[in-house]
Amino acid sequence: MLTSFDVNVLPVTIMYQETAKFTETYGFVGSQGMVVLEGMHFMPSDHPSETIVLMMHPSSTLQQLPIPSALAAAGVHLMCCGSRYPKNDTALIMEKVVLDLGAYVRHAKEKLGYQNVVLLGWSGGGSLSLFYQAEAENPTITETPAGDPVDLTAAGLIPADAVTFIAAHKSRAVTLTEWLDASVLDELDPDARDPELDIYNLENINRPPFTRVFLSRYRDAQIARNRKITAWVREMLEDLQRRDNGEVERGFVVHRTMADPRWLDPAVDPNGRKPNLCYLGDPRAVNNGPAGLARFSTLRAWLSQWSYDDSQADGARSAERISVPFLAIENGADDACPSSHAKDIYAAAASKDKEIRLIEGAGHYYKGQPDKLDEAVAVLSGWLSRHGLLA
Repeated sequence: MLTSFDVNVLPVTIMYQETAKFTETYGFVGSQGMVVLEGMHFMPSDHPSETIVLMMHPSSTLQQLPIPSALAAAGVHLMCCGSRYPKNDTALIMEKVVLDLGAYVRHAKEKLGYQNVVLLGWSGGGSLSLFYQAEAENPTITETPAGDPVDLTAAGLIPADAVTFIAAHKSRAVTLTEWLDASVLDELDPDARDPELDIYNLENINRPPFTRVFLSRYRDAQIARNRKITAWVREMLEDLQRRDNGEVERGFVVHRTMADPRWLDPAVDPNGRKPNLCYLGDPRAVNNGPAGLARFSTLRAWLSQWSYDDSQADGARSAERISVPFLAIENGADDACPSSHAKDIYAAAASKDKEIRLIEGAGHYYKGQPDKLDEAVAVLSGWLSRHGLLA
């Protein structure tokens, strides 16, 4: 049975100079020329540690998840790190999120005095953590996919001492592409669809269980749709540059982005998830709902986080560039992050010290599964302990 500590939770605020040429997020922060980051520091009472675990998602705040408080109660010092894009990824630039995560790593080591930093990449934070670590160990990026300067080679990123990857996916771009509704024919008219590719069309002869031929056609159409949007984005950016009238960015809507065949057919990339359900609810309802991936985007944000060919924040490519100890945990009934993604990331990781574990039957959020949450905490804390990273 895990030891249970009382937990103190303290707010953390980090500020550093912004260098963007225009304000990309609403509010006073960007207009004041500063990046303001807000996090929450979980500390087990009367239980000092030289190690802290950092959790960051590109656009979510994570302190209300069950894992942070459960890990802290088990004796793990932990910080949930909000990026500059909390709860709004419309204008999100992944390269800038790396800078934000770097500010937390530096704060943890230089201001708070922790000797060791472990990145815990949960869900969308998995590929982010790998992207950060790859650039911290061997920085290569000097600009975004749109060509805007973001020099990670001169950022002084401090490498983490270990990386963990739990209930996570390969990247935002790959995940979006695998979720795109392949039936959409006109990006301005979501009702213009190819009925044979519309997996939610009750009259479609292509229904679960899907054939390999149909799945191959569907996946190809998803990639083609992503590339079609990317081509339009690049044309628009070039057009704005030619106009030279002060307009540099534009927002747009991406319709129908929640149509992964996995959600209807449990035989596709099988695990213990329930059919006709995804982590946001009924996939038919959320396919065009406001919370779908990439529903609202800007031109630059599309290229940085959603473009299948252009995004630099690729988990598998990043994993090939890390050397620190690495742990991957797959939740066995995850209805958000596919079973194959954890396995592919583990296979790609260049770390000589790496491990992969399965939490059988665990859902994405451990909702109503306190036993699965305890198991995940035990796996994580046990791994940290074996690596000398737990007090």
